[in-house]
This record gives sequence, structure tokens and C-alpha cells, in this order.
Amino acid sequence: MAKLYFKYGAMGSSKTAQALITKYNYEENDLRVWLIKPSADHRDGVDILRSRIGLEAKVVIIPPSQNILELYEKTQAGSCNVVIVDECQFLEPQQVDELRSIVDEHNVPVICFGLRTDFQAQLFAGSRRLFEVADTIQEIKTICDCGAKATVNARIDHEGYIVTEGQQLLLGGNDSYIAMCHKCWIRGIREHRKIKLHGSN
Repeated sequence: MAKLYFKYGAMGSSKTAQALITKYNYEENDLRVWLIKPSADHRDGVDILRSRIGLEAKVVIIPPSQNILELYEKTQAGSCNVVIVDECQFLEPQQVDELRSIVDEHNVPVICFGLRTDFQAQLFAGSRRLFEVADTIQEIKTICDCGAKATVNARIDHEGYIVTEGQQLLLGGNDSYIAMCHKCWIRGIREHRKIKLHGSN
């Protein structure tokens, strides 16, 4: 019986690497993978999915207007063994329902990797819907610089301070975001502390 999986974690928790490793594991067993990601994430190019540790693969880009179930039935039905979705937080709620339909109607597992919340610790729309309809929900853990579990994706401005206002979607990596525990995040905001991003001098 196929399931809809949601595997979430803060930034830097190796979500994309795990998605690509999962793809490799299926393909090593001669199973066909449909690897997709929302068009909102275009940091690595139009059709490339790349992890911070250097793994990469070709990916099918899904715009917000795309009916994923229809695209699956047109291009993948009967030959696809698993659907893997990266950056699933950027999906529209309706698109999550379409992934749910792939599981229910075609008995094909769908494995979604993504963030739970944004830089204000608020759920992304796609993630919220996955929490509502996924069969299996798993946290991919990472740690704050203090050693505690990181749960917040803190956005940092060019001066090193935590950003608390602005648009939800602002693409970036180690140059703009750092995973923090909630306690350090709140303390950094209250004390207006400068935060050192990973990989910065």
C-alpha cells in the first residue's frame, strides 16, 4: 500500500541530499523515479536539483498553475515507481492534494522533502497541507550553534541581524539563513545580536 510521506527539517538538515540519495537507492534497484520541485526554487538553475554537499540531478519543474496529477497521468503513469518532491513547502495546497491522489489512485508512493516553517516560524501553505494529509511525517533533525535542536529558519540581513518582517519567499542559502533553536532565535531578536552565518568570515 503506497503512502504519502512528508520529511521536514530546518535549513541545513540535508533534506535535498536525502532526496537525491533516496532517488539513487530506487534507481539502483532498477526502479523509475519522477523527481520534481516547485518552480519557486530556481537557485541551482532551471532543471537542476543540487544539495549543499554537491549531489545533483535533473529535475522536473512544477509551476504553481500545474496540475501535478494530470502531468503524472500524461507522462509517468504505468512506468513510475516513486515520486520524489523537493522544496515541497512551495507547493500550492491543491498540488499537495494532487500528490495525495497519485498515491490513492495509482498506488505509487510520494516522498516530499521540505521546510516546515518560514523565517517568522509560520507554516508554509504546502507544508501545512502535508501535515493535514500525509500518511507518514518524519522530522530530519539538525542542530543550532548552541547544540540544541534547530527548529527555526532564521533570516539574516547583510549586517548580521535577524530579520522579522518581509516577504515569505526569499531564496537563499548559507548567505541568508541559519537554522537556530527557538530560544536562541528569540534571544537574538530581543538582544539585537549579530549572528554569524555558516561559511562567513
